[in-house]
Amino acid sequence: MPQRLQYHFEPKKGWINDPNGLVFYKGKYHAFFQHYPYAPKWGQMHWGHAASGDLIHWEELPIALYPDKPYDNGENGGCWSGSAAIKDDLLYLFYTSVSDELGQTQSVAVSEDGLHFEKYENNPVIRQAPKDGSRDFRDPKVTKIGDAYYMVCGSGKDNIGKILLFSSENLFEWEYIGVLFEGGQYGSVLECPDFFPFEGKYMLMFSQMGRQTHSTMFVYGDFDGKTLSPISFHAPEAGPHFYAPQTFPDGRGRRIMIGWLSSWDRQADAGADYMGAFTIPRELKMADGKLYSFPVGEAGSLLKNDDELVKIEKNGVTVMASGLSFPLEHKGEAKRVDILRDSKTIEVFIDAGEESFTYWFGA
Repeated sequence: MPQRLQYHFEPKKGWINDPNGLVFYKGKYHAFFQHYPYAPKWGQMHWGHAASGDLIHWEELPIALYPDKPYDNGENGGCWSGSAAIKDDLLYLFYTSVSDELGQTQSVAVSEDGLHFEKYENNPVIRQAPKDGSRDFRDPKVTKIGDAYYMVCGSGKDNIGKILLFSSENLFEWEYIGVLFEGGQYGSVLECPDFFPFEGKYMLMFSQMGRQTHSTMFVYGDFDGKTLSPISFHAPEAGPHFYAPQTFPDGRGRRIMIGWLSSWDRQADAGADYMGAFTIPRELKMADGKLYSFPVGEAGSLLKNDDELVKIEKNGVTVMASGLSFPLEHKGEAKRVDILRDSKTIEVFIDAGEESFTYWFGA
């Protein structure tokens, strides 16, 4: 049997991809995820669930959401990606409900304990995409700004990717505001968006479907309640095994990010009945106008950085692990290299000045 990862969360069985509903609730870090529990491949989506006390060691919990309602039980649909919000000590999960009849709609489930969830009786709370969107209408991310709750959804129309903005006072009734951000140069559909106050302004992030590198874009700017006015653009993660990240505030002033550690073209290892993993959580910071993403402090004991592991040369970086040499395709400057060793797996973080790169190698 393939050797399991030690510090990257992966399911006991089945498929996972996008991290969803990242939240610190009742003294625990909670991470949900798109999950097909029956085989290591994409299938009718459920929401898996894991919790942690330190962001490094995760316990897999019972499935949080099953595709068991008419609006989310499509054969090729189910409970797709979304987010979490806390209001009046209740935990709300927002997700894209996908059925054969209604297509992609947005729904919500509520919990008092973070373990048991009840779907809202009047789901879907958003039953169709507004005129600016299309049949691709998904991945609701909810953030509280001031006294209002804002939701961003990924979409696109006429080959122009769009982020659509909604607002609510009670988390059940949502008003469409308009297009927060758009651009055909980023793809025909912008998915897995995230939007939040950050370093005195606002940060929007989204994944560019079909792009192998620079697949997640970060847009820093001003927000007037309707649209985002960009100040700078960032791509701190250039892959190749990083997609659909989501962030959350951890209650300690940090903005933590977790992504999907895999790629669509990667297959399950021979003999494995599970597929996919989380990245090590990263903390996002701005410094000198640049966006940085490095492992959280809790992962410090896992990081190695010495001459036996890293060899920086003029034309790139070579990493040594367990006597094996992995020549990376990184060219140019390397200001800092961090190595995270996980059994026979290594994850390499390279600070190249203008941006950072992540590489992952499995035995």
